[in-house]
Amino acid sequence: MIRVVMVDDDPLVRTGLGMIIGGDPDIEVVGEAADGEQGLTVIADTAPDVVLLDLRMPVRDGLSVLAELAERKDSPAVVVLTTFNTDAHVLQALGDRAAGFLLKDSEPSAIIAGIHAAHRGEPVLSPEVASTVIGAATRQAPVDRAVAEQAATLTDREREVAVLMARGRTNAEIAETLYLSVATVKANLTRIFDKLAVDNRVSAAMAVRDAGLLDQSD
Repeated sequence: MIRVVMVDDDPLVRTGLGMIIGGDPDIEVVGEAADGEQGLTVIADTAPDVVLLDLRMPVRDGLSVLAELAERKDSPAVVVLTTFNTDAHVLQALGDRAAGFLLKDSEPSAIIAGIHAAHRGEPVLSPEVASTVIGAATRQAPVDRAVAEQAATLTDREREVAVLMARGRTNAEIAETLYLSVATVKANLTRIFDKLAVDNRVSAAMAVRDAGLLDQSD
């Protein structure tokens, strides 16, 4: 059973989340709070596996809570759940070791999947947030020679897929651009992740940037 705490100042949001989570037999809501200060107390009292954390709250905001939790040992996985997806919020939250970032208007299935993924230790990013993070992560930076050597092992096709992925394209968009099947795109991404020694799209996008592949493709 995955133990979850919800921290959000909107009671309607907490009620809605409770209804969504209640539909999954493997998830249990063990506590909730209306602000960050209460949230820290509830988290300490209930020792949840996953926390759904709003960013903008009275008394103490979510970013402050996340920063404190990041310094604690055995802290729960935190999925930031918000209506905001600006660069600063996303990158700061991920920098403070948030397990993921979902928008509040995500589909119920995406929220459930996000909780399960966070519990497994996997990154959780809604498509909109993934585009924001990748866009910020791939801004021009000096070439990293070590990463460039890893990227040199990519085939021409893998390099094309990697560059499009780093530009924030979805698998379907990459497939359409390169006249490939989505399954073939996924297979290429698996090989790209392996060669670049990364395990998610954001890290791969940063590696593509650091290797100078984006400049080469302009």
